[in-house]
Amino acid sequence: MRLKVILNQLSVILDKNIPGDIVEFGCYIGTTSLFISRLIKQANSDKEFHVYDSFSGLPHKTIQDASVAGSDFKAGELKASKRELVRNYKKAGLKTPLIHKSWFSEINSKHLPSTIAFALLDGDFYNSIRDSLDLVWPRLDNSGIIIIDDYNKSNLPGVTRAVEDFFKTEKANIVHQTDLAIITKP
Repeated sequence: MRLKVILNQLSVILDKNIPGDIVEFGCYIGTTSLFISRLIKQANSDKEFHVYDSFSGLPHKTIQDASVAGSDFKAGELKASKRELVRNYKKAGLKTPLIHKSWFSEINSKHLPSTIAFALLDGDFYNSIRDSLDLVWPRLDNSGIIIIDDYNKSNLPGVTRAVEDFFKTEKANIVHQTDLAIITKP
């Protein structure tokens, strides 16, 4: 269901040819990335696709990530290599996206597209979501879409807290669907 929502939202962007490129923060081994790439190819779009990941697993949690639902997702878990991502693309016969290896907090804005049409943020923790929102929101086209994974999940409360804190000072439309937040500019 989540994948269907993501691809439906991306289809809107591609069908309307909203200005800007596509970014994914937190690509892991590329499971969702591959679907995004297939849709870009199917639409015959010239949009560039950028993926960002530490390829070192998850960072350490902060107090904002504390959950009574458990202690899932520890630092270093969900580690995948850049090589594994590229291998998955080659196996699928798809063009490899532009890969940026870095913690989100260390990404230099020069490594971002000047305009973003669609962003998928899958950072799992408070700081990762805040850092990626800080990077993406100012570059999001007025008709662009941000989707945040793990929104309103009890075992990953930092995601929802980061969204709520960020949008205390920014106006946005936020729709909650499954465990995703779909965010657009008003």
